[in-house]
Amino acid sequence: MAALIVILFGVMAVHTAQAADIGACLITKTDTNPFFVKMKEGAVAKASEYSIKLQTFAGKIDGDTETQVAAVETCMASGAKGILITPTDSKALVPVIQQAREAGLLVIALDTPLEPADAADATFATDNFKAGELIGQWAKAKLGADAANAKIALLDLNAQEISVDYLRDNGFLQGFGIDIKDPTDIGDEDDPRIVGHDVTNGNEEGGRKAMENLLQKDPEINVVYTINEPAAAGAYEALKAVGREKDVLVVSVDGGCPGVQNIKDGILGATSMQFPLLMASMGIEAVKTYAETGEKPQPTPGLDFFNTGVELITDEPVDGIPSMTSEAGLKKCWG
Repeated sequence: MAALIVILFGVMAVHTAQAADIGACLITKTDTNPFFVKMKEGAVAKASEYSIKLQTFAGKIDGDTETQVAAVETCMASGAKGILITPTDSKALVPVIQQAREAGLLVIALDTPLEPADAADATFATDNFKAGELIGQWAKAKLGADAANAKIALLDLNAQEISVDYLRDNGFLQGFGIDIKDPTDIGDEDDPRIVGHDVTNGNEEGGRKAMENLLQKDPEINVVYTINEPAAAGAYEALKAVGREKDVLVVSVDGGCPGVQNIKDGILGATSMQFPLLMASMGIEAVKTYAETGEKPQPTPGLDFFNTGVELITDEPVDGIPSMTSEAGLKKCWG
């Protein structure tokens, strides 16, 4: 029996050493957006559970490609086994991602697919087109017959038109019943109901400025789509400043606790909830599996990414569109 115990302890020691040898990197767009804060929390917790050495990096602002490229290079030099990245530019990062993969690192895109998607080994993400489609369908149903005469403002991310940006934007348009032209482009539609697009950099100040710009173009805007909930909060402040906050539908994507609370408070009409902590924790698990077995994660059947889910949150449900109340959403939200 004593010999057996020694052997068992020996095996355990070997496994622990292997886990301790695994390094991973998390590279987010920023470290201020609550979505990425929660993503980091999920990665740190799972890495701690597995005794994985985790390095974390973030861009200075959304769109800071240079910092993300440098972070990938640092990860390669450190001997990490895998990289989890929310690409700030889904095309510009492809060359350095390719270098990392050629060096033997597993690269997983989180939330924002690379272009092409197979430039990463895997993608763990919300179905961003579906997220946009849900809030578009809700807004159309909420307006009823008045949807035919809507005046729509779209508050997007940035000028780079990365995948998460055009997927949510075009998903919203399709859900609202507007023909989209190039599904990878923003602003090429010709429906007269669209007042215009502006960029927000995914933050509150950007949302406020973008909303002010579009209100100058048409002060009678009555539907506002936003790339995320910080941008939506800024848009609401701009609407409130001109006394329009009560008669404009504002919809968004995120599912953070502040955004869900804004639904409860009547600031937001609806949002599509996504699950950043799950994306990151699954990513760390995938790096561990790859380091130990060489096995790579597989996409959801029929998709080119692993779908981590999306839920419509609203306190004004409409027939035919499954949704969750803000009260229920506050029990599942993040941030």
